[in-house]
Amino acid sequence: MRILLANPRGFCAGVDRAIEIVEAALARFGPPVYVRHEIVHNRHVVDGLRAKGAIFVDDPRQVPAGALLIFSAHGVSPAVRAAALGQGLRTIDATCPLVTKVHVEARRFAESGHEIVLVGHAGHVEVEGTLGQAPERMRLVEQPADVERLDLAEDAQLAVLTQTTLSVDDTREVIEALRARFPAAQLPRKDDICYATQNRQNAVKAMMGEVDLMLVVGAPESSNSNRLVEIARKAGVAAHLVQSADDVRPEWLGAVESVGVTAGASAPESLVEAVVARLRELAGGDVVVAAQHAAPEGVVFQLPAELRGEA
Repeated sequence: MRILLANPRGFCAGVDRAIEIVEAALARFGPPVYVRHEIVHNRHVVDGLRAKGAIFVDDPRQVPAGALLIFSAHGVSPAVRAAALGQGLRTIDATCPLVTKVHVEARRFAESGHEIVLVGHAGHVEVEGTLGQAPERMRLVEQPADVERLDLAEDAQLAVLTQTTLSVDDTREVIEALRARFPAAQLPRKDDICYATQNRQNAVKAMMGEVDLMLVVGAPESSNSNRLVEIARKAGVAAHLVQSADDVRPEWLGAVESVGVTAGASAPESLVEAVVARLRELAGGDVVVAAQHAAPEGVVFQLPAELRGEA
């Protein structure tokens, strides 16, 4: 059997930074350090940080007054920030800079009188934080049919933003529907889309002629991981989302000769290595492991000023 590893895969710069922020805060201030929502969508990462003294909460009101609260990589609404302030909490912001950029754009458009359409998945924590930037002016659409239901005039002063963990491909049909109905709409720039999401999707697409089965290491809550599974299935390749090596089923392999393995942007490389080891075990015979050739992404985001030097 041949195992082909996608490149790039796994952690993006925003996830690296968020995890590093929690670890640096624990090193500087000591446990416990509170984190609003799971810092990233991966239970192995979250469990590892919990073991070091991180406590994950859904609401700032769950945090003792005066304690330290870190906002997750997905970003938060102004209402959550106000709740933390009202609770007398010290805060550190681990929001991915790409998400922060969209938040800034949302507030700017709202202040200039635009109505705003956000393309994203309802209920996703990033989407909730972005909608909260200008709730009186923002509407969410997930698919082209939602565009027809928007209660806006065709000549409305309209701006469009996207959830960062979608990709250009994910949003194309929705954007085209918005362009057709609202010709004067200010559409999102490509650099609003997470570079890592697009790169990981492109890597999976490039593998589709070479593999019989695709395994994506990631969490069920991870938007970008689920999109990788969808891409493979749309190309006619069997694909499964696995959280760990324990999820890999022997019956999936059957007559499979080549397996592709990738990981969502919140999944550590150690999980990929464990999945490869599991495939070796199940294959039983000769196994060749190869990797796609790809240039490194080379993107690094700085830590917040209050933690620099503590990494």
